[in-house]
Amino acid sequence: MVTTHNLGFPRIGAKRELKFGLERYWKGESSRAELKALGAELRARHWANQRDLDLAPVGDFAFYDQMLDMSFTLGNLPARVQGFHGDALDNYFRMARGRSAAGADDHAACCGGVAAGEMTKWFDTNYHYIVPEFTADTQFNLDFSRLSEQLKEAQAQGVRAKPVIVGPLTYLWLGKAKDDSDKLALLPRLMAVYRALLSHFNALGVEWVQIDEPILVMELDQVWRDAFRSAYEGFEQRSVKLLLATYFGQLKDNLDLACGLPVDGLHIDAINAREEVAQAAQKLPASSVLSVGAINGRNIWKTDLNAVLDWLTPLAQQLGERLWIAPSCSLLHVPVDLASEEKLGAEIRSWLAFALQKLDEVKVLATALNEGRAAVAAELDANAAAIAARRSSPRVNNPAVKAAIARIDANLGNRQHAYAERAAKQAALLKLPAFPTTTIGSFPQTAEIRHARSQFKAGALDDAGYQVAMRAEIERSVREQEKLGLDVLVHGEAERNDMVEYFGEQLDGYAFSQFGWVQSYGSRCVKPPILFGDISRPKAMTVEWITYAQSLTDKPMKGMLTGPVTILNWSFVRDDQPRSVSCYQLALAIREEVLDLEKAGVRVIQIDEAALREGLPLRRAQWGEYLRWAVESFRITANGVQDETQIHTHMCYSEFNDIIASIADMDADVITIETSRSDMELLDAFDHFRYPNEIGPGVYDIHSPNIPTQDHIVQLMRKAAERIPAQRLWVNPDCGLKTRQWAEVIPALTNMVAAAKALRSQAQ
Repeated sequence: MVTTHNLGFPRIGAKRELKFGLERYWKGESSRAELKALGAELRARHWANQRDLDLAPVGDFAFYDQMLDMSFTLGNLPARVQGFHGDALDNYFRMARGRSAAGADDHAACCGGVAAGEMTKWFDTNYHYIVPEFTADTQFNLDFSRLSEQLKEAQAQGVRAKPVIVGPLTYLWLGKAKDDSDKLALLPRLMAVYRALLSHFNALGVEWVQIDEPILVMELDQVWRDAFRSAYEGFEQRSVKLLLATYFGQLKDNLDLACGLPVDGLHIDAINAREEVAQAAQKLPASSVLSVGAINGRNIWKTDLNAVLDWLTPLAQQLGERLWIAPSCSLLHVPVDLASEEKLGAEIRSWLAFALQKLDEVKVLATALNEGRAAVAAELDANAAAIAARRSSPRVNNPAVKAAIARIDANLGNRQHAYAERAAKQAALLKLPAFPTTTIGSFPQTAEIRHARSQFKAGALDDAGYQVAMRAEIERSVREQEKLGLDVLVHGEAERNDMVEYFGEQLDGYAFSQFGWVQSYGSRCVKPPILFGDISRPKAMTVEWITYAQSLTDKPMKGMLTGPVTILNWSFVRDDQPRSVSCYQLALAIREEVLDLEKAGVRVIQIDEAALREGLPLRRAQWGEYLRWAVESFRITANGVQDETQIHTHMCYSEFNDIIASIADMDADVITIETSRSDMELLDAFDHFRYPNEIGPGVYDIHSPNIPTQDHIVQLMRKAAERIPAQRLWVNPDCGLKTRQWAEVIPALTNMVAAAKALRSQAQ
């Protein structure tokens, strides 16, 4: 009999219950006990959702991030968050966001907060994790309390539990040495804690443990391969079974390594590495389980179940009970339940599967393999009809868009002149001071903004009333920026729900869910639009709002757009054509908006490409092709303007050093990037690469409630000036301010503007 299991379940709740519970707790509006009770309630509900599986994950729930959870389990906390009073949850949130809850006891213990842990993208997803920190002196000490509590909860509910932990090599690989030490030198200390962890699982009656090592789909040098062998040989004397889980890519040259490790089973992502499934079946020991990730855990399209059964059936006959079926990866990356969607059109809805529906697909596959296809004939017929309908739908294909793609040529992505000539014209037009100040685009999404938007969507506020409300918020943002003394202003994006969804709602080829939320980090959730067909722009999307904002001030006003690569990477993208084709379609649509803004007199236009790096293939050998079409798409979007129009782009929370040449090739006049949490480490690339254009290294960490001081900002900018000529530096936050409150934003930006003035005076 085929075994069914799941690698992880979305933890935020179908209606974002965890998000709202966290934010109440952080504001001091609910107690620690209430937050913990909410966590237990969500875990119980999610295990109930998975009750038909043979094995369900335990330990995949986190109040903020699974990597941060693993750091606490391993007792790996930096010194700056040690020594405070309160329980472990207080330190957990200090590490995640710089402080815990808003209670007086926390304030007394933590004062203005501590430096939050660095945050970056989880492989090539839009999920962010808190980066583990190491030094040569790092010691590890097991804290089994979290896993013990969750395991006992699951067992009490009759769940056949499979604990999920991040593997030791992936934990080290994704962490950062804060000195010049070798992370792998810590492996012997780390393995002692992992062995103790497995012993604790055994004492609680666990049979299987899922140990995630997704770095096996990446290029590893021989030192890391040898480290895998030595580490897993250290697990040989154990009394629990290990399922080694890989996902997000192909194992390629690591396939033999993965199949040869002394574990009891291997999980392969068959969405990305289907051809490796049969190879693994031949290479694994005769006693080992092969878990096949046959359902896409990262996208929301229905699986062609009949096609999957065609290639799974011979494998099931070969492996028998050694075959396990699961989604390709954790379902963290998809929404919870399609059944909640009442406004999606029936046609598009019939093409989709969210987390619960994906688990249903797993069960249908297993039933067909165990009992024959006749046992699920109705389900398979309905699935086949939906797959066929999507392929033939006229809503998916637009001949005019395809013709426009065919007409793209190299000249479409070129500016009229080189940066040096453009920069002189822009300086003469904009007349900005040294160290010009700006923000990244959004200002706080206040309760008033959210209320007006919800009233408008519900029909309780008409279009005219909504326009009045949003214009009032835009004027507030403009007036606040003028009082602060910022040099280049933004309109604040009051009218925008999300930087991708807002544009998708106005483009043909997109559909939208009501409750299709996925976690980005902590309590931050996004609702990716569904890119189902060919993309076109029926009308201008931002021009009216930006020109209104410009009419309120004599200072330069930035037009704010999201770039094609980010819209692509932060959408649920159609899987029936190459991603590059969809990206070119988006580029042509956003290019039209850029040109309309310029015609309207907007002379500074920011085209955010926050997600450029996360689309990189996980193997460096495959980067070139992705970067070619991604950079070309940006250039098509941006480069139809006159020399006098200044093009900005923004990127956040990614490592850029290894793609800096491609970023330079985008040829934006100004790039703003995150550098505050990494203490300007992201600028190390400029030690060896002469970046040709202007750059704004983010100096205000907007993902923490902590307010940066003027001195701290000056210090960061001085570090930046060691690598970038001062005359080409901008001063700005590291990301948009929509998640912050005005009470935090005003003092932070006051200090930022004061720092810029201090830098100017020192430069004279």
